[in-house]
Amino acid sequence: SAITAVFFGIIAAMSRVVNIAAFEGGSLRLLSPGEKSREVVLALPVSRLLMRVIRVPDENLDDPESYALPVLQAMNPFPDEELTVSCETVRTVESGTVVIAAALPEGASDDIGEELDRNKLSVTRIDALEFGEIRSLWKELAVEDCRKMVLICGPDGITVMVFDDGDPCSIRSVSPESDVKRELMLCLLEAEDVCGVRNLAEIVVVDRTGGGAGTAQWLDGLSGFAPVRTVEVADGNDALRGIAARTEEPGSLNALPASWADVLGETRFKRKLGRFVIAAVGLWALLLSAMIAVPMVYKSMANGEKERCKRHSRQYHAVKSVKEKYELVQRYRDHSLGALEIMKAVNDALPAEGVEFSSWNYKRGEGVRVSGEADRPEEVFALKEALSSLRLSDEAAEDDDSGPALFTGGVALTGPSARGSKQRFDLDCRFNVEEKE
Repeated sequence: SAITAVFFGIIAAMSRVVNIAAFEGGSLRLLSPGEKSREVVLALPVSRLLMRVIRVPDENLDDPESYALPVLQAMNPFPDEELTVSCETVRTVESGTVVIAAALPEGASDDIGEELDRNKLSVTRIDALEFGEIRSLWKELAVEDCRKMVLICGPDGITVMVFDDGDPCSIRSVSPESDVKRELMLCLLEAEDVCGVRNLAEIVVVDRTGGGAGTAQWLDGLSGFAPVRTVEVADGNDALRGIAARTEEPGSLNALPASWADVLGETRFKRKLGRFVIAAVGLWALLLSAMIAVPMVYKSMANGEKERCKRHSRQYHAVKSVKEKYELVQRYRDHSLGALEIMKAVNDALPAEGVEFSSWNYKRGEGVRVSGEADRPEEVFALKEALSSLRLSDEAAEDDDSGPALFTGGVALTGPSARGSKQRFDLDCRFNVEEKE
């Protein structure tokens, strides 16, 4: 229905904004702390993930996650736990495709879940924090066209990554207390197994701990492998910005467990339902307000119109009263249709002899009725014609014949009827004068 379309249009207008969060050193920090969004992309150190660079044969490229699952399952400290594997393609080689496979063991992430719940955050994607750091320092690392080892020293340990022509071919997380030479040799052997044998050109150290004692011990044991160079981190949030950039790229790593994805779906559904309910209640309140307000406004407008009509009626009747009084005065001032003027006019219309009036009845504004006797019928007809031809005096006219008719309502003749030697008749002369404005 149209209302449902409006509801979902309002919900769609509430765009989802995803923030970037990093869990490092046992604490959670956000790229944009003031952001109101409850959904985040979570960046975890490699030490919290099961991660390995694997060469996937061509026959398994349709499902590289299934191929990588046994490898990561062998690294899992919780062997009975089902892992959700994600793969990111690195390069294509003759014998297959090199991918980075990663998974988050849920049994070792209780502290992460508690911190997310405390901040009321939902995770949409999980990436490696070191990948964001590598992206932000890419130009300074200069790992193209050679094989280099990059060490990222952070609060949760040291991540060793070997790059071959800019592509990672080995990733390993180690602790500062471990044997330096052993860990580096294992990392180089993994790189040779994936991308072949090649000399190590340089070791680049990215220290994010401020030069701790464990890190210093590691730095002292690196010079026997290759020249060592240190890169400074200018801003701790550069790694989170790098993760934000990776989020926009299709095919990026996402180690989100299946159970976390289910929780995310339920949370989104609840939020969408809440927004739907809020929108429905808002629309209902709007409709209810309209139902209440419209009659009130209409009644108020109707009352205002009635008041204006009353004021206009009072003004109209006041003007009408003055007009009637004025017309009454005008009628009494106008003697053109007075009794004496009409009597004179009718008398002037009488023939010289042969006609006598026996009665005279004058009504002002209506006319005059006369009765009489005549010697011959012709004299009666002549009198009727004479009365019909009478004109009101017109001061603007040069003669009396140019004025309007005196008896505009007509002259009605009854008779003549013979009564002895006389002809009896009645004349009804009507003024029918229109009211003057």
